[in-house]
Amino acid sequence: MTVIPDGQRADGPSIACVYDYLLGGSHNFAADQEAATAFLARWPDAPATMRANRAFLGRAVRHLAGQAGIRQFLDIGSGIPTMGNVHEIAQQAAPDVRVAYVDNDAVAVQHSRAILARNDHAIAVQADLRRPREILDSPQLRDLLDLSQPAALLLVAILHFFPDSDEPAVLVAELLGALAPGSYVVISHGTTDGQAANVAEAMGHYNQTTAPFQPRSRDAIRAFFGDLELVDPGLVLVPRWRPDRGTATRDDPGQVAAYGGVGYKP
Repeated sequence: MTVIPDGQRADGPSIACVYDYLLGGSHNFAADQEAATAFLARWPDAPATMRANRAFLGRAVRHLAGQAGIRQFLDIGSGIPTMGNVHEIAQQAAPDVRVAYVDNDAVAVQHSRAILARNDHAIAVQADLRRPREILDSPQLRDLLDLSQPAALLLVAILHFFPDSDEPAVLVAELLGALAPGSYVVISHGTTDGQAANVAEAMGHYNQTTAPFQPRSRDAIRAFFGDLELVDPGLVLVPRWRPDRGTATRDDPGQVAAYGGVGYKP
């Protein structure tokens, strides 16, 4: 039996693989599918939020690699880079973009390395957000990224897996402190703001069976950006962040349970 970080077992559900299943991906196993099915029984509309979050990530990456001219991305809590991954979106804008994926899940990192085997500008590193220095000092990461130059830090759908007892704001602040001026941070985070009771129930079930899960209010999520300048339109429900032209956005906040935003470090 393979033991992976934080006591998670390879024959139990993996956060990354459950998320992959909810997105309609193929990098998941029976335990992941079982956990996802139980989650969906409580919140059948959950995949709509997952897809909206993934679409937000894609739009943010396109903006940063295109209009903002960012050429290096650090994606922490990346899961498995499939179903609209960062490196393909960014490298469409500029082939020389470099992407470092970081996850503490050995299963996700193994899958990632297989996917990235032929990509010289993207790597997968196994490290834990609970130890930011471990990430920043990784030889693999330092060989690919130069954090003395502007970069984009992606913390997408990851901070809600860190309860307040883990002091996630302190962890984020340490990462932000390592970024050069001109850098950006992208954050999305689950919420129960405006949600029906079954959404909180589903998140509570996830917390008990798959991984710690702490939804937060918009104000609490905004605090993760610290003193950074928020890029228009600020911190909003993920479908409302710079939607593609001609794409309808949901007006009912009860339909999407995640906020997203992009901050700039002057």
